Amino acid sequence: MVRRIVVRKNRYFDSVFLMQVAKRIAGQPGMRDASAVLGTEANKKLLAEAGYGAGGGDADLSAASPNDLVLALEGEEAVVNAVSADPEAWLARGAAVGAGDTGAPAPRSIGEAAALRPDSGVAVISVPGEYAAREARAALREGLNVFLFSSNVPVEHELALKTDARRSGLIVMGPDCGTAYVGGAGIGFANAVRRGPIGIVGSTGTGMQEFSCLVHQAGSGISHGIGTGSRDLSDAIGGISTLAAIDALDADRGTAVIAILSKPPGARTAARLVDRLGQCRKPVVVCLLGSQPGRGVVPHAIRWATTIDDAVDAALSAAGTERRTTLRHEAQSIHEQAAVQVGKMRPGQRWVRGLFAGGTFCYQSQVLFQRAGLVAWSNSPLAGMKELSDPRHSREHSLVDMGAEVFVEGRPHPMIDATLRKKRLLQEGEDPDVAIILLDFILGAISSRDPAGDLLDAIRGVQNAARHRGDHLCIAASVCGTDLDAQGREEQMRALGDAGVRVFPSSAQAAAFCCEAVLLLGQRSGAG
Repeated sequence: MVRRIVVRKNRYFDSVFLMQVAKRIAGQPGMRDASAVLGTEANKKLLAEAGYGAGGGDADLSAASPNDLVLALEGEEAVVNAVSADPEAWLARGAAVGAGDTGAPAPRSIGEAAALRPDSGVAVISVPGEYAAREARAALREGLNVFLFSSNVPVEHELALKTDARRSGLIVMGPDCGTAYVGGAGIGFANAVRRGPIGIVGSTGTGMQEFSCLVHQAGSGISHGIGTGSRDLSDAIGGISTLAAIDALDADRGTAVIAILSKPPGARTAARLVDRLGQCRKPVVVCLLGSQPGRGVVPHAIRWATTIDDAVDAALSAAGTERRTTLRHEAQSIHEQAAVQVGKMRPGQRWVRGLFAGGTFCYQSQVLFQRAGLVAWSNSPLAGMKELSDPRHSREHSLVDMGAEVFVEGRPHPMIDATLRKKRLLQEGEDPDVAIILLDFILGAISSRDPAGDLLDAIRGVQNAARHRGDHLCIAASVCGTDLDAQGREEQMRALGDAGVRVFPSSAQAAAFCCEAVLLLGQRSGAG
């Protein structure tokens, strides 16, 4: 195996496109790993720490600028040489959106793009965090709402942008906003869902995806889904975008029910949020994962949910639709499935290892573990859980967000590229004390074309290895998607089921299955 750095001067690309480039290169036979990033100081530091740029014919990594493309390649010499010899072949994309058939060059600024498409209402921005505020400010000047995919934006820049947007009657979705649904169009990591009466305001991208998909599967639909970014409900920001989104949905004729999805807000912001929701003219469902309503604080008109499944049930009920496969209705089936799996396990198998592409699913699983009286380790711990000192290594019950910065800085998100999650799955499967590995598979735009297929070899590998040592290793999973997604929800579920995976219709149900199995394992151990 060889490692090599390739630098292309003045070759600027957005981060989503670079994630896709890296995945395509990493998928070549003989290529072990690949990253495609811009030459920011943070990215160069990360690559240097990984051992790149230390000579051996590498391009000068230290001289790369934020406007330069950096490819970091690791693999067999022949394939590394081939990619290095013609990197431009991996950087081609289709004709520029908006250029039409005129042959006109693609716009090179927000202003040029707005002039080319004066009917646009949203600017999608995906640039390194140090430049994101500048581009977002340009979009606001053009009268555009902003979907800010970029992360690592300073909190003071976020506050200034959102304050300016609020004054102008606009919304900044983000930074670090992964998902939105506007007028029937999905933005970012979004699924194909029908339109309907339920509107979403969410600081959690995968939470919005799961919610909208479960609503779709119940036969209803989404009016709009407005992402806010993970920090919006912190006291540092004060819920500026969340409150603006609530105002918009409350005034929208196509929205009959409003659902709020988030992690717990700051104390001062929570009070503002509850006050505003109490004034809504429409039914409101609130799901703040890991938080409980205070007595006498939440108005009776607000329906409180502790999981995304609960929030979906409440929203559908308010909209006049009933969902059949709820967490509550499936409790007996989940218990029976857990009992069958536990009966096959060797005494001594006891730990659950969750490897999540969706950070919200990691957090929600902790909520269910806590509800069951269980404690888990995590790199994104809920209050009452334990923090992993090294996210790369699990201990006891561990629920790991594989989309956290430590895993994705300078490389594709696990929803796009399963390389790191595959390696971690194989690592966890080597532990003879592991009873269950919990996974999520997220379909939709931008995501991998075959999320299940990306991990099937590893799944079969760890199961076979477990059988050889006399263990039964259970793989549990959920699939977030719809029948309209390009990957095909039924096809993905069928492929996983054929590989012996216990597949559940929601992340909450998969986590509940794990909790039930752990409790049964504990009872068996105590009886023994």
